[in-house]
Amino acid sequence: MAKPPSKQQVYTLLVEVGRKEGDGLPKAATGAALLCYASGVDEAEAVRETVAILKQADMAPLDVTGYGTEEERVAQGFDIDEGERSLMARALAENSVIVAQVTPFYDDDEAEDDED
Repeated sequence: MAKPPSKQQVYTLLVEVGRKEGDGLPKAATGAALLCYASGVDEAEAVRETVAILKQADMAPLDVTGYGTEEERVAQGFDIDEGERSLMARALAENSVIVAQVTPFYDDDEAEDDED
């Protein structure tokens, strides 16, 4: 008897990354937060795939916080705009990880001096 195919869903993940040579972050940054939309049959798979892809991109993932699927986020009261929905749909269609936003972290006022 064949097992029915698993349904892919898109999960919203916030990934904290540290520094690694070639990571593409601004010189003065100490790390960053990446807002990602990742497809997977469950959140654990989405996290594994996201971490693997970020490592391939010379990033240094330190911590991942999951915020659930679009439906779960709406049920929790999150307001999801059309741009976000579009990125989620793309992640699902491409069975991929979309990095929607990168927010660098800085220790102090070095951010003002960084032209990168």
